Amino acid sequence: MEQRTGRFRVYRVVEDVPHVNFFDTDATRLYTVYQSGYGDRQADVDALRTGDLVDATLAGNPDDAEEAWSIQSLNRVDGVRMHFAVGAEMPARAEELWTEGMQRPATTTLEEDGIPVAELHVQPRSPLPGGSFVPSVLTGLLPMEPTLTDLPTIRKSVADALFLDPDAPDSDGYSRPFGVAVLFTDAADAVLDEWYDRYDIDPEGDSRPTYDPYGI
Repeated sequence: MEQRTGRFRVYRVVEDVPHVNFFDTDATRLYTVYQSGYGDRQADVDALRTGDLVDATLAGNPDDAEEAWSIQSLNRVDGVRMHFAVGAEMPARAEELWTEGMQRPATTTLEEDGIPVAELHVQPRSPLPGGSFVPSVLTGLLPMEPTLTDLPTIRKSVADALFLDPDAPDSDGYSRPFGVAVLFTDAADAVLDEWYDRYDIDPEGDSRPTYDPYGI
């Protein structure tokens, strides 16, 4: 049994999966951890949301990829509020950014009163496992930590993130070869409300889509 102590980004998968993924922001490694069995600390684990940033100590066997790790200590220090919309109409800005055969994300800024307050990123499906966009975000398989920490164009951190997929997570094929991430700074106000209204997002709710992750 070994321990890992550090700062982790939390990726809570769909409810059908009895685990939580912790992305080590320094070592850029993904840990699968047990979601239950923590006694009087269980409420703290249950309160975790996708996008939370925590200081934690994990214990497990690094030589056994089939065995999940356990949380020894946990302290939430920050977080990005992450929301999802699948089967969604793609914004015109994303369609304009997409170039056929694109392999790397493309970015544009969104402004409020003439000031950049958000970035829109078009993420090609081709580098992602099975071409799936939202499942890759939900599980932490899409490396996003540098962008969540410091937006490349605005040079500010992210407070809210909206992930848009034109297709369902378990689709056999895709109508668009990309997904969209809209990343908002804490200066976004009317712009954030506009996007949440457009995609019927409840800021206080959990918009993770329901699907069978074992069927993908």
